Order: sequence, then structure tokens, then C-alpha cells
Amino acid sequence: MTALHLVWQSAVVVLGSGVLGLMYKGLDRKLAARMQGRIGPPLRQPFLDVGKLMVKENVVPRDAVPWLFHAAPLVAVVAAVTVLLYLPLGPYAPVLSGHGDLVLILYLLAVPAVAMALGGFASGSPFASVGAQREIVMMMSYEFPLAIVVVGVVWRLSTLGLSPAFSMATVAANPLWTLVGPLGVLGLALLLLCLLVVTPAELSKIPFDIPEAETEIAGGLMVEYSGVNLALFYLADAVKTVAMGALVVALFFPYGIAGPLGLGGAWGALVDQLFFFVKVFAVVFAAVTTVRVAMARLKVDQVARGFWIPVTAAGLAGLALLVLDKVVMG
Repeated sequence: MTALHLVWQSAVVVLGSGVLGLMYKGLDRKLAARMQGRIGPPLRQPFLDVGKLMVKENVVPRDAVPWLFHAAPLVAVVAAVTVLLYLPLGPYAPVLSGHGDLVLILYLLAVPAVAMALGGFASGSPFASVGAQREIVMMMSYEFPLAIVVVGVVWRLSTLGLSPAFSMATVAANPLWTLVGPLGVLGLALLLLCLLVVTPAELSKIPFDIPEAETEIAGGLMVEYSGVNLALFYLADAVKTVAMGALVVALFFPYGIAGPLGLGGAWGALVDQLFFFVKVFAVVFAAVTTVRVAMARLKVDQVARGFWIPVTAAGLAGLALLVLDKVVMG
């Protein structure tokens, strides 16, 4: 029964994350258009895009490394889906709870970006190679602030005697906002800000879309991809959007609404699940949609310098405030 439950729960997460990710992409495009004074595409447009790509031919460049060219999008979408198996989704514990922790999640979040870079190099296109180089530089820039955020939250949990501190179940069950003092709350706010800045970079969205940069390198990483391969990269991006939103929610906003409303049982679980979807969308809207509407694309050096200096400094300041809070609180 355990194996059977694991299979059907994983299937639900795989299918649900794809559908939810495409829904969020549709909402993102529609809201961004409205904010820019445009009508925008219909909400179902991402589903139509994927459906159309799925029936198109996969064109492989003459100078490509075929096996790596085809493997990269598959690895990207599998890694993105696997992240969700280790994250709490609403009132439900992670599907693979006890089989991985936040360290594994950090590694898995990096896999889609690495796969895209490898696919770009494997395509043999100079535009894709430039995009792949940019992807690697950007990944090296934002991974350190992301690690600081995770370490800060986990370290403070460990000082409170909560273990295993790196377990997502432990993190989601013990929101730090109510367990720390004023200095700790300020430190958590800085860490949350850092994570919100990292989120669009993880997703390669404006202003961090330098690996694609259609007006500069004709699509960069994706320039030679078509058909099913391009659809898989599109799905990987949609699923990773849900994963990043779920990570932010699990680390900083793992609250339910059924308890305060006095709901329990199946109805309470349903309300909390819907509330989780709303929280993930709120994170995506705040960190991705509004930012890409308000800003233009940054340069490579601006991204690297921005993450390594001000964002990292803010993360370290948040970590220092958590340390001071531990000293004050005892």
C-alpha cells in the first residue's frame, strides 16, 4: 500500500503541477498585459501553446549533439517536477517526506538551469552558446543568496531545538515569525526580500531573462529548439514557477486558514489547499509579474554584481539579525 500510495500521489503532483503551472502562466500573461494597457492572450493560451508544440516536428541542428540536445529538456522537466515531491503542498506533507531535505531541493532547483545550459551548448548554435554562458553566470550569482536564506531559516529552527531542521515538514510546521523576537522578525523580512529577488532570476524572467534575450541573441538557449523539446522546456518553466512559489510559501507563509475559520475534515483540507494555491499565485504575482512589467532587462555584469553585493549583503544582514535575536532571546 505504501508503494501504491507513493505512485498515485506522485502522479497527482506531476499532472497537477503541470496544469497549475500553465494556469499561472496564463494569469501572469493576462495580468501583465492589463498592467501595460493591453488586452493580452486568453487564459488558456499556455495550454494551446503546449498542445501545438506537442504535434510539431523536433528539428535537430546539423552541428548539434543529438542525444544531449534531446535529453536536456527531459531532464529539466523531470527535475522541476521532482522538486515538488519534496515540498509541502497546502495541508499535505511532501510526497517524499523523510527521503530528502532542503539541501536536495537546492540541488534540484539548479538542475533545470544546468540542463538548459547543456542543451544550448549541445545545439551548436553561437546564439545558444552565448545564452548558455549567461545562464551559468546568472546561476553562479543567485545561488549564494538563495543558500543564505535557507541556512538562515534552518539555523534559527535548530537553535529552537526543532529537528530535523533541514526537513521541509519541520520548516512548514514551525513558522519562525512567531518564534523569534523583533530582531528575528526583521532578519526574516530581509531573508524573504532576498528570496523574492532570487525567484525571477531562478525562472529567468525579466529583468533576469538575459539567457534568452530575444532582441539580442534571438532567443539564446531556446533558439534551436522546437516541437516536443520546446514544449518540455515550456512545461519545466511552468512547473518550476509553482515550485519556487511553493518554496517561498513553505519557508515563510506555511499558514492555513481552515483553523481560524473553524473548519475541519475534508472541507478544512479543501479550503487550506485552495488557500495554498492563492498564496503561491500571490508570490508569483509579486515576485514575477509586477517586476517584469515594471523593469527592463539587466546586463550580465549588473546581474552578477547585484546578487553578489547588495542581495548577498541583505541576506547576510538578515542572518546576522537572526544571530543577534538568538543572543537576546537566549
